[in-house]
Amino acid sequence: MSNNENTTIHFLGAAGTVTGSKYLADTGDKKILIDCGLFQGLKELRLKNWEYPPVKVSEIDVVLLTHGHLDHTGYLPRLVKQGFSGSIYGTNPTLDIAKIILNDSAKIQEQEAERANKEGYSKHSPAEPLYNLKDVENTIPHFKGIPQSQWIPLFDGIKARFQYNGHILGATYIELDVRGKRFLFSGDIGRTNDLLLYPPLKPKKADVLFIESTYGGRFHPEEAEAIPQIEKLVNETINKGGSLFIPSFSVERAQLMMLIFWRLLKENKIPRVPMIMDSPMGSNVLELFHRTRDWHKLEDHECDDMCSNFTVVSNYRETMALRIDNKPKIVIAGSGMLTGGRMLNYLETQAQNPNNTLLFIGYQAEGTRGRKLLEGEKELKVYGKWVPFNMNVVGIDGLSAHADHAELIDWLSDIKEQPERIFIIHGEKEGAEALHKGIKETYGWDAEIPSLYTIEEIKMVL
Repeated sequence: MSNNENTTIHFLGAAGTVTGSKYLADTGDKKILIDCGLFQGLKELRLKNWEYPPVKVSEIDVVLLTHGHLDHTGYLPRLVKQGFSGSIYGTNPTLDIAKIILNDSAKIQEQEAERANKEGYSKHSPAEPLYNLKDVENTIPHFKGIPQSQWIPLFDGIKARFQYNGHILGATYIELDVRGKRFLFSGDIGRTNDLLLYPPLKPKKADVLFIESTYGGRFHPEEAEAIPQIEKLVNETINKGGSLFIPSFSVERAQLMMLIFWRLLKENKIPRVPMIMDSPMGSNVLELFHRTRDWHKLEDHECDDMCSNFTVVSNYRETMALRIDNKPKIVIAGSGMLTGGRMLNYLETQAQNPNNTLLFIGYQAEGTRGRKLLEGEKELKVYGKWVPFNMNVVGIDGLSAHADHAELIDWLSDIKEQPERIFIIHGEKEGAEALHKGIKETYGWDAEIPSLYTIEEIKMVL
């Protein structure tokens, strides 16, 4: 094959939207998929999960994962079902988290399909999960753990390096070197001053840059500023006799919230009420914290002490008992944007109580229940039924796992030579355009905002 053959990029997800991350780099003789996420939020996007992607899946040689979140890994079982037979590379924590999240996702889909068939609220007869636990079981053998910060040879003339990126345990940005040309995929960039995680490393070089824009144009307060707000919220809610509910992915901000509540309790700033971490896979994530000491700031004894103050619920029957218990408590449960998960079980019974508080701590994508409630919706559709919603709703931005506008701009500051092409991805229109403007004003660099399913050709002549 000629060294001058161009590389084609297919934007298969998280282009013009913040969900479903998938980018296919076709080098002419190899097809490399970076991330393999599930679409969430708007119905028109969710329906794309059921469509066959506009590429030949069986021809994809390898998948590289930036991190373990569902919108970056959740499509993997479908991909394997559609004929993908190569290796799936990620850091060890990323693959551990992907196993947890994929099993969780499959279990939720199976339960929802079963419930829809029993109660007859699905348009489909029978309702089926997108994938099941068996499909996840077939996906795991493709996983290959790799160390961070080392070049990994993938094929002749093609290598990859995974660099620490904050955000969540195991998260990285990926440098893909194709015959000397550097493609840089940002993944999700973490915070500079995270209570749990170290600051992201900054890249030094990018010929072709793909940068996320989730919080383009938006600025977070410091995490430390959010803690007094949380303290006040807990006290107000508990004093009214209500409970505080925090929707969170089991591996996203859940551990950060546990840390914050534990520290507030230790300092006698909040009352001692039951604190529940409700996640089918929650305890696995806590074990993961012990196994990944070099990825986060917590000491082992702090992990142990923090966990000893929480009841970790993994059994569905325990959830069903807790959701009808009206005594004041703090509950952290999935999912972060209320697209599914255990939190819906609680809201089905607790949403009508005006003494309760629902606290959002992460990004709420367009079309999700979380976004609708934050925007003031007074009804909530749970398992085919409309439930009146009277809870107090609060969103705190400072706890996001994503870099804000200033942090995204700063993340680029060590790149000395202007990239040939910059693609702004993983953001809604407003965020992507704001980041585009910020990059132009700060560095004088032009950028492009691709739409879903567009194809771009990258010239490979160095």
